Amino acid sequence: MEGLDMVVSCLALGLLFCFFVLKWNEFRYSRRGVPPGTMGWPFFGETNEFLKLGPQFMRNQKARYGSVFKSHILGSPMVVSTDAELNRFILLNEAKGLVPGYPQSMVDILGSRNIAAVHGSTHRYIRNNLLSLVGTPVVKDRLLPRLDKHMRLFLSNWDGKTIDIQQKTKEMAFAMAFKQIAEVESSSIYDSFKCEFDKFLIGTLSLPVNLPGTNYHLGFKSRADVVKTLTELMEKRRGATAGTYDDMLAHLLRDGTTRYGLTDEDIIDQIITILYSGYETMSTTSMMAVKYLHDHQEALQELRDEHFAIRKRKAAEEPIDWNDIKSMRFTRAVVFETLRLATVINGVLRKTTQDVQLNGFTVPKGWRIYVYLREINYDPLLYPEPLKFNPWRWLQDEKLESNNYVLLFGGGSRLCPGKELGIVKVATFLHYLVTTYRWEEIGGEKMLEFPRVKAPNGYHVNVMKI
Repeated sequence: MEGLDMVVSCLALGLLFCFFVLKWNEFRYSRRGVPPGTMGWPFFGETNEFLKLGPQFMRNQKARYGSVFKSHILGSPMVVSTDAELNRFILLNEAKGLVPGYPQSMVDILGSRNIAAVHGSTHRYIRNNLLSLVGTPVVKDRLLPRLDKHMRLFLSNWDGKTIDIQQKTKEMAFAMAFKQIAEVESSSIYDSFKCEFDKFLIGTLSLPVNLPGTNYHLGFKSRADVVKTLTELMEKRRGATAGTYDDMLAHLLRDGTTRYGLTDEDIIDQIITILYSGYETMSTTSMMAVKYLHDHQEALQELRDEHFAIRKRKAAEEPIDWNDIKSMRFTRAVVFETLRLATVINGVLRKTTQDVQLNGFTVPKGWRIYVYLREINYDPLLYPEPLKFNPWRWLQDEKLESNNYVLLFGGGSRLCPGKELGIVKVATFLHYLVTTYRWEEIGGEKMLEFPRVKAPNGYHVNVMKI
């Protein structure tokens, strides 16, 4: 009996201790005017609930506290906004006490000089440099012919095979981005570099705890290996004869240091930015487009009609050109609808440099603000029947793409510099896929939507030539 009393007493003390710890964390961040919400455990906050439950966690908190609430996620006190009007204001008013505020894990692993982490004049010159690498004129005149050649080769041998679309689109996205950066060396160092980069990605959304066995430690260690490889590559390039190379790294070493004043650290972080953004966004959008088109045969048929019309104008092996890209109106609509419905990018973060007033609430200096985009993407006032895959909505309302609340590629000065390149990559992939093959799902495979859209066991389809 005494033993049972001891167990009960220990449990009661444990519960009491947990109660006081939770209350202490709430008290620590309590302040007049701060939005309602909960802060969870010290340091860990509500990170576990955020990463595991994602949209459900957001819906629960919104139902309890309204469209603006506080939390503690990925090591930082945070205000979450699911309000469309407020989100647009935050994204377009960076200078008014708001700067990029990505998690420390992401800044440490992607680099403090990546475009998402800098602001002010530094952001402007890095953005201008990236536009010189991936902007529309470069895509039109230099990158599209290379993309076409690579895509044609990549899709050439899928007939009669079971393909994991998730794996293949990841391979495709990374290989294409890496070849654009280091065309000559891509074949010799690709495998080892990709292995480190995959480990590197794991740590970008994690608590910044640098202990062996943590995702952060794995990602941080892999960043060191990635930086070492890129540094060696840059040194090799500097010792080569002028004009030997014609890729993005050559441009960065030639023009980035003279025209934009980039340091080696800047160059490395820009390379990582191009690889990271192109890899995740393009591969996921491509996979989900295949999924949605399979599930919506009417949309697939319209897409096929558009692309076969292009092929009829061309010789059998003739590559697509910029005029063809501009004619892909329905394809562009499919890309936008896929980004919207899948919510490939769930949100963006800002950090306050001073106390900021938002919707009658105070966001204290040093807190982060999570602009949650999923709610905007599913707003029935902006998108009637928001849970339906409907690419035609982007054609019926030609102004929708430029609507103030359509933030699929960011907004304002933070509009993605690689927007058109990303669309062209997915469009080129779809062109050769739908004019060459048909596919059937094996079925029964789960899709996760948060914090990254992915199929945990892959997305497998049987592919047959048309």
